[in-house]
Amino acid sequence: MAKAKNYSTDFTDGSILPKLVKFAFPVLFALLLQALYGAVDLLVVGRFASSADLSGVSTGSQLMQTVTNIVAAFAMGATVILGQQLGAGKAKDGGKTIGAAVVLFLIIGVALSAVLIIFAPWLAKIMNAPEKAFDMTVSYIRICGGGTVVIVAYNLIGSVFRGIGDSRTPLITVMIACVINIFGDLFNVIVLDLGAAGAAVATVASQAVSVILSILIIRKQTLPFEFDRKYIKFDSSVNKKIFGVGIPIAIQDFLVGLSFLIILAIVNRLGVNASAGTGIAEKVCNFLMLVPSAFMQSMSAFVAQNYGAGKFDRAKKSILYAIILSLSIGVFLSLLTFFKGDLLASVFSDDKDVIAAGYDYLKAYGFDCVLTPVFFCMIGFFNGIGKTKFVMAQGLISAFGVRVPVSYIMSLQKPVSLFKIGLATPCASALQVVMCLVCFYIVCKKEKQKNPDEKTA
Repeated sequence: MAKAKNYSTDFTDGSILPKLVKFAFPVLFALLLQALYGAVDLLVVGRFASSADLSGVSTGSQLMQTVTNIVAAFAMGATVILGQQLGAGKAKDGGKTIGAAVVLFLIIGVALSAVLIIFAPWLAKIMNAPEKAFDMTVSYIRICGGGTVVIVAYNLIGSVFRGIGDSRTPLITVMIACVINIFGDLFNVIVLDLGAAGAAVATVASQAVSVILSILIIRKQTLPFEFDRKYIKFDSSVNKKIFGVGIPIAIQDFLVGLSFLIILAIVNRLGVNASAGTGIAEKVCNFLMLVPSAFMQSMSAFVAQNYGAGKFDRAKKSILYAIILSLSIGVFLSLLTFFKGDLLASVFSDDKDVIAAGYDYLKAYGFDCVLTPVFFCMIGFFNGIGKTKFVMAQGLISAFGVRVPVSYIMSLQKPVSLFKIGLATPCASALQVVMCLVCFYIVCKKEKQKNPDEKTA
């Protein structure tokens, strides 16, 4: 059988913009399809099940999204290390990095599955899941939690592909899985009438298919490094590097996700309609953040290779392209969200009260759409050069210094407004932009002092 085409990319030479865009677009579409996982769950359940089921999926999927984001962020450690190794011409070390990562992430996946299954009722309780939707929320968390090993495997494989400059293969596998998820949702919810539980089963099954396809493709890929079963073993030295880069990123994502879970818990006190509306708004926001998220992931891989190759000026120049492209789309999305947010919310529900609640919350995100493109691209840059401790610090400060306290204070204002509560997010983003710009200036100044004669390739 013929070998599969090698889609890995060398980011250290050639024009920056074409390579960055060519890599970012498959990442964007893959993220779009991933966002459809949870969105399809909400869409099908919102149309063909009860408001309680919708609230259960809303709360449960928000928790699982947080878990997924943490895993993906930690896997970024493998992406950055692998990218830097390839950029520095140390491709032989790539196999050892991936082999050690496989063992490490398998342990993490099993541990997370156990925690989510056992503590599902407690998690639903601390998130203030509405009484009518409590059982549905627990069911959704337990089923998706049982598939956490699959989630971990998918994100690790994706990080490997991105580290070698291949963003097409993950797109192909997630595309197939997304189609399976859509049909699974329709069958489980409409035909079998399983509600939130049916949506969870479809999500886990589709991700399992994605992992299997990815493994089959990887076995046929021409990789830029040697990889064999002998490399699949626990390696403390490699794991230390992955932890060093990945843990701060994961903590940052955990803190950001936790802050949004706290906001959801605050909103859940307002009743089922507010809970469902906020859940819908968050799903819409997942789509709004796709472009900056794609550039953040792309920047991490692009910058890692160039930084490893000693081409800091080239890495620095790429961030300008990324911000301009991402921000131009962000302005359009900002206007769309602020003035037509009700139309976006109506995609997931036909309940007028739920739509009104979702639109009220979404208006605040209109402001965030012009802030996120800037600091997301810069976070990708900092990840790529290994400055992940700063990424963690800015996430901690913005989440618990601004987002959580502002949302709580706004929830006490009478009359209660989801728009005011939602304003906590752009307030936090504004602070993140300032912190990232300051750090970027300091990093560039230090690199200039280290390499005063470097020229952009």
